[in-house]
Amino acid sequence: HVSGQLKVAPEHCVSSVLDYMGKPHFDVFLKFWRQYQKLNESDGREQYLVRYLMSSHPGCTLNDAVELAVFLKRTGHQPEQVQDFYPTPGTVSTCMFYTGLDPYTLKPVFVEKTAEGKALQRALLQYYEPRNAEKVIKALKMTHREDLIPLLVPAEGRRAVQRSARRADSPEVTIHNDGT
Repeated sequence: HVSGQLKVAPEHCVSSVLDYMGKPHFDVFLKFWRQYQKLNESDGREQYLVRYLMSSHPGCTLNDAVELAVFLKRTGHQPEQVQDFYPTPGTVSTCMFYTGLDPYTLKPVFVEKTAEGKALQRALLQYYEPRNAEKVIKALKMTHREDLIPLLVPAEGRRAVQRSARRADSPEVTIHNDGT
């Protein structure tokens, strides 16, 4: 009985995002994954795939991040390692990041550059963390996918966000100089 892990970088599951990354579509990864599982089962090995995922790559919208979060939840994956996109000199992705254009077609490419937008995408990929509940709920509301809140936000996180919202909505008490 041998246990181990293989690190792979599918990075996303949305075809348009994978196209911008220059990666094959996700069905290629799924075929590999199934074959890997079969080989391990036939050899009696317990080996796992560690998937590297990326948030905020040029071309990745908040809707795309929601789609990836749903995929992760439905397949039972809770990634611990999520890479935020950072421009690297000499890459096509960096060209898209700075120009907002696909260098091959010269068509506009969505590029998330705000700190908040990046944080929301990252939180979606680690939806299961109670500390991310507020950001995940905000992202789901922004994308009009409130229906996914019970699926993606742990009950503990939903309760904490509700408590926080109630505190924020409670009227402030003002004491005037006359004591009223």
